[in-house]
Amino acid sequence: SGTGGGSDFAGLSRRVAEAGLMERRPGYYALRLTLVGLAFVAGWVAFFAVGASWWQLAVAGYLGLVFGQLALIAHDLAHRQVFRGRRASETGGRLVGNVGIGMSYGWWMNKHTRHHANPNHEELDPDVAPDILVWSQDQAREAKGLPRFIGRHQAALFFPLLTLEGFNLHVSSIRALRQPHMKRPVLEGTLLFGHLAVYLAALFLVLPPGMAVAFLLLHQAVFGVYLGSIFAPNHKGMPMFSGDERPDFLRRQVLTSRNVRGGALTDIALGGLNYQIEHHLFPNMPSPHLRRARPIVRGYCVELGIPYHETSLMASWREALRHLREAGAPIRDSATRDASPGDS
Repeated sequence: SGTGGGSDFAGLSRRVAEAGLMERRPGYYALRLTLVGLAFVAGWVAFFAVGASWWQLAVAGYLGLVFGQLALIAHDLAHRQVFRGRRASETGGRLVGNVGIGMSYGWWMNKHTRHHANPNHEELDPDVAPDILVWSQDQAREAKGLPRFIGRHQAALFFPLLTLEGFNLHVSSIRALRQPHMKRPVLEGTLLFGHLAVYLAALFLVLPPGMAVAFLLLHQAVFGVYLGSIFAPNHKGMPMFSGDERPDFLRRQVLTSRNVRGGALTDIALGGLNYQIEHHLFPNMPSPHLRRARPIVRGYCVELGIPYHETSLMASWREALRHLREAGAPIRDSATRDASPGDS
């Protein structure tokens, strides 16, 4: 057992490298890209074949899931799990993200890199920055306006709000084009607006207006709920840090992450992110290797006495919702106090 945090991780890193788990898997990714690409093409072929019929809602739901699978591929490209080189990864990421699903690769990459560096850190992780939801009781006490209104019942509203997450990704992507950190904003913007133009033109040229709007709403809602269901179990309800609380790399990643147990279907549906602990420790590891890394990482954590948290998908959602309910408690408490002034 290591003397310091850095050497603790070095010991684990050696074991994982010796098992060959950092090697690229070109065959796996060629197959996965082909299958998801075919599913994407099949969805749009069905869209044009079905035409002006309410059966389009089935196509919309299906394409919502396919967009989720494309987002998972964009995630792996961003982490250089697919290609070693930066240029190939960026080109692939922009094709899948900007062109395929209308999500800015550059915006998401910036946000996700900061999340990986400091998961669940209130000031440093953009994924737990107070926005429409509050992630801690301190954030709840500061909340005003809409977050304060939603915060009272945010656990009950969480899954309904995910229906808006697809739209949120598109809007955030467009707003990020003007931010100074955005590399190649003209290219990113051209690809994004190209996606939106072709997408909206297809919907409104093939379908009557009401049906086109229904397709758009259902497609984006399924996409949002699917993505949110994948990402919510990873860290929500796990320990959070703030200020200068910053454990060493190994503990920072393991303590804030939760694995989801399951078989091959879970691996496909969650894109390997069900092995969140292993993914956070080795973000460049190809996703098919994460399952094999799990016993090595888990055994190492047991040796060092580091808690390693793993649960079912349903239990992970329950834990995330319980955390949201607890985080919103100060808003409910103050509302109760305001409603009963006679007690003061």
